[in-house]
Amino acid sequence: TTPTTSTASGYDLGPAVALSCRECGARTELGPSFVCLECFGPLEVAYELPEGDPEALRRRIAAGPANMWRYAPLLPVPADVAAAPNLNPGFTQLVQADRLAAELGVTGGLYVKDDSGNPTHSFKDRPVAIALEAARAFGFRTLSCSSTGNLAGAVGAAAARAGLRSCVFIPDGLEQSKVVMAAVYGGDLVAIDGTYDDVNRFCSELIGDPLGEGWGFTNVNLRPFYAEGSKTLAYEICEQLGWRLPDQIVIPVASGCQLVKIDKGLRELVRLGLVEDRPEDRPVRIFAAQAEGCSPVSRAFKDGTDAVRPVKQPDTIAKSLAIGDPADGPYVIDICRRTGGAVEDVTDPQIADAMRLLARTEGVFAETAGGVTLGVTRKLIESGALDPALTTVVLNTGDGLKTLDAVAPEARPSAVIRPSLDAFRAAGLA
Repeated sequence: TTPTTSTASGYDLGPAVALSCRECGARTELGPSFVCLECFGPLEVAYELPEGDPEALRRRIAAGPANMWRYAPLLPVPADVAAAPNLNPGFTQLVQADRLAAELGVTGGLYVKDDSGNPTHSFKDRPVAIALEAARAFGFRTLSCSSTGNLAGAVGAAAARAGLRSCVFIPDGLEQSKVVMAAVYGGDLVAIDGTYDDVNRFCSELIGDPLGEGWGFTNVNLRPFYAEGSKTLAYEICEQLGWRLPDQIVIPVASGCQLVKIDKGLRELVRLGLVEDRPEDRPVRIFAAQAEGCSPVSRAFKDGTDAVRPVKQPDTIAKSLAIGDPADGPYVIDICRRTGGAVEDVTDPQIADAMRLLARTEGVFAETAGGVTLGVTRKLIESGALDPALTTVVLNTGDGLKTLDAVAPEARPSAVIRPSLDAFRAAGLA
């Protein structure tokens, strides 16, 4: 079960051996590239993964650290990655949500994968940790990104821990808590007058300019490596379920990258024999969740097309999902159709209501993206698209403390009283 080191490229990135085009399959050497020069399709990491006794690999994983580096043999990172200065994200709680299940009428088992427990309180710490290792390997000294908020904070924190400079770009008008969290780590934070898609286009231009020389953009020129971090959600969910696949999983969609990589991670586990495969007619059903105010993937899915038409002006409280032109949108649609899942969306009031429901039943305060995922889960159950008798996992990708405004209007003191027992009795709370 010893992985092959990618020495042919000159980089020690563990079992990673090349970059491969998702569309045409053309391969290129490992490096800071993100688009295929043959067909302009997206590049992703190709591996020589450890083969042999699955039980031996399970034991090796179990003996690893209680973070995402326990899966280092399956990731594009050096074998000694845990020894380098990094934030060590991952291995967050899989909450068995029995009270929430009772509210929703789920009888087959309901779990919330709560990634708010990561170092900067969102799942973005996972892909950034992988991108940081690639940046080190390629000799970059500045870590950057285009971000709707969470990624900016994750990049700032990871760079600070690693002793690199950070310069991150966000659309103006994000939640103030996310602005503060991105700025507090001491790097440069640049707000751009425009949408996230405007910010992303600017970053793509900067990469091609001498100004961007020596910069590693986590979600642009480091994107093939960055994206692999989301696979660890699939690994953890299956390990925490006792090395078995869930029946159904509901995932929020911004760019769509997370959902695509979770699907890849599940398939890798099957290929390595770490989990038992499911019958062809009963695959893990994957559902995608969007906010109505920015739902280009949901709209395309419902229209029966693969063409995802961009949303020019997203309008939703779920700002972390407000990517109007999602790069992986068509792949999300393909995966949901292939697995018998669906893509659905919910309104802002439904998002806020779902946030309160999760907090009230399970003590998990989700970010608005988590409200989107749970809101869609409830909607899918009510429509019959999601089977309540099957084991279901719902993702919460961030901490509700980052999006307080979404629930603040109804999160008020139950009463304001004088400091006396009579006043407490009069308030009717005894």
